[in-house]
Amino acid sequence: MTKDQKDNLFLLIKSLTKSEKRQFKLYVGRLEVNQDSKYLNLFNFLDKSKVYNESAILEREIVKKKQLANVKAHLYRQILISLKLNPSHQNIRSQIREQLDFASILYHKGLYKQSLKILDKSKEVAIQNEEKTLAYEIVELEKIIESQYITRKISTRTDELMIQSKELSTLNVISSKLSNLSLQLYGIILKSGYIKNETESKKIQAYFYERFPRFEFKELGFREKYWLYNVYLWYSFLLQDFKNCYRYALKWVDLFQEYPQMITVNPVFFLKGNNYLLEALFFIGNKEKFQNHLLKFQEATSKKKFPNDENVQALTFLYLNLNTINLYFIDGSFQEGVNRIPKIKKELDSFKNRLDEHHVMIFYYKFANMYFGHGNNKECIYYLDKIISNKSLLIREDLQCFARVLNLVAHYEAGLDYNIEALLKSTYKFLIKTNDLYEVQKEMIKFLRNLQYIYPQDIKKAFEDLRDTLKKYEDHPYERRAFLYLDVMSWLESKIQNVPIADVIRQKYYNKQ
Repeated sequence: MTKDQKDNLFLLIKSLTKSEKRQFKLYVGRLEVNQDSKYLNLFNFLDKSKVYNESAILEREIVKKKQLANVKAHLYRQILISLKLNPSHQNIRSQIREQLDFASILYHKGLYKQSLKILDKSKEVAIQNEEKTLAYEIVELEKIIESQYITRKISTRTDELMIQSKELSTLNVISSKLSNLSLQLYGIILKSGYIKNETESKKIQAYFYERFPRFEFKELGFREKYWLYNVYLWYSFLLQDFKNCYRYALKWVDLFQEYPQMITVNPVFFLKGNNYLLEALFFIGNKEKFQNHLLKFQEATSKKKFPNDENVQALTFLYLNLNTINLYFIDGSFQEGVNRIPKIKKELDSFKNRLDEHHVMIFYYKFANMYFGHGNNKECIYYLDKIISNKSLLIREDLQCFARVLNLVAHYEAGLDYNIEALLKSTYKFLIKTNDLYEVQKEMIKFLRNLQYIYPQDIKKAFEDLRDTLKKYEDHPYERRAFLYLDVMSWLESKIQNVPIADVIRQKYYNKQ
C-alpha cells in the first residue's frame, strides 16, 4: 500500500538533516543490542525510500505485519528523543523545562536546598525571556518545597512567593484571554474573509468587546503586548480598516526593537509581525514604505544569528515570497512578477509538506492574478482551477468566490467562451451557497452573460457602463472588498482604452504618488 509521502513517520525521517540522521544512528547504536534492531532497519529502509510503501517494507521482511504499527511508533519516539538531545533544538523553553525536571528529581530525593537553588535560577531566566507560564510552574513548585523545607526566612519568603504567583497568574490569564481572542478572530477571517455587511460588522464588534479582557497597559510585558497587538490587528483586518492594521502591525514589529532578545526566543512572532506590516502597506498602496520594510525584513532574516530551524525556514520563504509578489502588484510590474513565478513555484513544491493548504492556495491565487495582469489567461485559468477544484470549504470561502469570478473573466479574455454559460451558472450557484453574492459580483456576472448579445461596435460602451456602475462601490464599506481580490476597475479601463492592464495600474500608481 503506497501512501505517497503522507505517513507521519516517513515525513519525520525525510525532514531530518544529515547531522540529525548521524546523531540518531549514534544514539541507537550506543547499545550493541540495537545494531540489528527492527526499528533501526526500518529507519534505514525509509531513509533510502522516495515514497512510503508499506508493501515494500513487508516484502523485505524488515518487520511482520502485526508488528509494524508498534515498531513504527517506537521508531518515531526514538527519533524525537534523539532530536531533543540535539543542541540545535535546545531552545530557552526546553532548557528551562529541563532545569525544572532536574529540580523535581532533586525534590523527590529530599534534596530541597539544591532543588530550590536550580528553581531560583530557572525562574529568573524564564522571567527574562517572557516565559511566564513556566515561571508560574516554577513558583508553584517553590511553594510546595518551601512548605516542607523550613528556614528562618519562611515568613518573608512565603509573602514573596504569594505575590509573585499572583502577578504571574494575572498576566498569564490576560495573555491566555488575548491569545484565545486572536485565534478566534483569525479563525473567522480564514473561514469567511472580511466582513460582508452591517449585520456582520455589528456581530464582530460585539464578539470582540465581550471577550476583550480588562488590564492596565503599564503592567503588561512583552508577551501580553504581543497578543494585544495581534488581537487589534485581526480585528482591524476583519473590518477592512487597513490604516489601523498598519498601526498595530508597526507596534508589533517595534515591540521586537524594545525587546531584541525576543527575536531569537520567538522568531515566528517576529516573522508574522513583519508579514502583516507588509500586507497592510500593500492594501494601503504605499510602495516606498513597503520596499523599505521588505528590505529590512530580508536583512533581518539573512543574518547568521537569526534562528534557522525547518519551521522558520518555511515561514521565511512564505512571507518573503508572498510579499515580493505583492510588490509587483502595487505598480503593475507583471512582467517582473511572471519571471519570478517559476523560481517561487519550485521552492513552494519543496516546502509543501511544511505549509498549510490555505497558504498554498493563496500562492496559486496570486500566481493566477499575476498571469492575468500579464495577459497569459491560460496560465491564469490553470492556477484558478487548482483553487476551484479544491472541495474543502475550510479554505477561505471568499478566496474561492473571487477565484470563480476571475475564472469567468479569464475565460472570456482567452476566447474560451464555448462553455461560459455553464461557468456562469456554477459560479452563481456557489456565490449563493456561500452567501457571497453582492452587487459587484452580480454586476460582473450580468455583464459577462450579456456580452454575447452585444454588437462589436457597442462593446466599448458596455465596458464604460459597467465601469460607471461599479465605481460607486469602490469606497463602499462592504462592497469594496471585491476590489481587494480582483482589480476589476483596471481591467475595465484597459478594455476601454485598449491598453494592457499593467499600463493602467502603473498610471494609477503614478497619479496617486
